[in-house]
Amino acid sequence: MTRFWLFYAMAPLLLGSATPPARPAAHPIIVAQPAPEPAPALPAGPVTAAAAVPAAPVAEPAAAPLPKPAPPPEAPEPSVTAEEWRPAGDGLRVVVSIPLQKAYVFDDGELVATSPVSTGKRGHVTPTGTFRILQKKVHHRSSKYDNAPMPYMQRLTWYGIALHAGHVPGYPASHGCIRLPRSFAKKLYKMTDYGTSVTVTKRRPKSAEDALNLV
Repeated sequence: MTRFWLFYAMAPLLLGSATPPARPAAHPIIVAQPAPEPAPALPAGPVTAAAAVPAAPVAEPAAAPLPKPAPPPEAPEPSVTAEEWRPAGDGLRVVVSIPLQKAYVFDDGELVATSPVSTGKRGHVTPTGTFRILQKKVHHRSSKYDNAPMPYMQRLTWYGIALHAGHVPGYPASHGCIRLPRSFAKKLYKMTDYGTSVTVTKRRPKSAEDALNLV
């Protein structure tokens, strides 16, 4: 009887000290997460890269224009007259007949040479009168007519009339100059000097003596 009461008194202590075994969870705890928002839909078609915006060009200051070169000075005309250039005692004379297209060369009154010539064509007539040789140049080019060659040039005027070698077709064909066959132009060039007299006429001399009378 004493043992029964002793067991009855200690039963709560024995029952309270015993820890019941933990029961395993039936299912894992899942924490709900908010659903992600859907990504925006891309437009259909190929994706092109955005064009780069070019930078605005930087304006450079305009360079100052270079000054135009000054034109070369023109050669001054001779300060002495043709008569002062003429050698003393020189009796050389040249006569050119436009109708005959022929040149006569006299030395002290005697005929020493003749030659066919070609004077100015229509619209470019050769002026008539008596002239003096103002300038001589073996290799010369025309500053008036497209740099045309004028070999053995002997200038008669300062506005572009001269004796020189060129094509002699048997009729007036020049721009006003008196063309001579090259061989004759070369010989005449050696015979003349500054101031030599050259007479250009529209008359038809009947003979060499008649041509000499035109001087």
